[in-house]
Amino acid sequence: MSKGVEAQGFAIVPAGETRQLLGGLPDWDLFADSWNDLGVDGFMADGGRYRRRRFAAFAALADGTLARKPHQPHYQSRDYNALNGGVQRWFEPVTQAIAEHPVTQGLLKAGLDLFQPLTADPPAAWHVELHQFRIEAHDGEAGLPTPEGAHRDGVDWVIVMLVERCNVASGVTDIFAPDGRALGSFTLTEPGDAVFLDDHRVLHGVTAIRPLRAGEDARRDVLVVTFRRED
Repeated sequence: MSKGVEAQGFAIVPAGETRQLLGGLPDWDLFADSWNDLGVDGFMADGGRYRRRRFAAFAALADGTLARKPHQPHYQSRDYNALNGGVQRWFEPVTQAIAEHPVTQGLLKAGLDLFQPLTADPPAAWHVELHQFRIEAHDGEAGLPTPEGAHRDGVDWVIVMLVERCNVASGVTDIFAPDGRALGSFTLTEPGDAVFLDDHRVLHGVTAIRPLRAGEDARRDVLVVTFRRED
């Protein structure tokens, strides 16, 4: 995985490898069920009501220590998010049970273990943000996982892990070089499928989702983790 990120700026990690990385995805049903308790994102500048989310921030230290920070807003400049950037966005907090869940903690530690040695002049501490996202779609109404289009998040490193994909058509992840050159295209389909990204080197985006079967709602649940150096 580290070789892939180092060589091309991203690495696709199938669910089987994620299970090995995180010790078998322990207590997965409880973890995945928490996506049924996300509030609607009220900051969508396009007026959309298709995204639900929760948010948390952590400090990750070079020695492996992880500590949750006081609840705070999520902020991106308009340079990185032309649609929703430029404002402090307050979302409902990730529950403490999910913040402390072994899957969450395992993914945070896996990111720290991977990104610390890949970073030139690595910091003593990282600012880590955790986002639970659900994108919903209905007949005649698509859901947009990345309404801002192909983008960088304005951090150093990004992890996207699929939690559930139900009745979804499309939802293809596209990776681009900063000059717009296509580097990869794939679909996260199995719970635990993930991609690790160097946010300085690549842009990422996901195509709109639609119901696969007419008359039934569609949903795509992901966990997004970003690492930004503190110093």
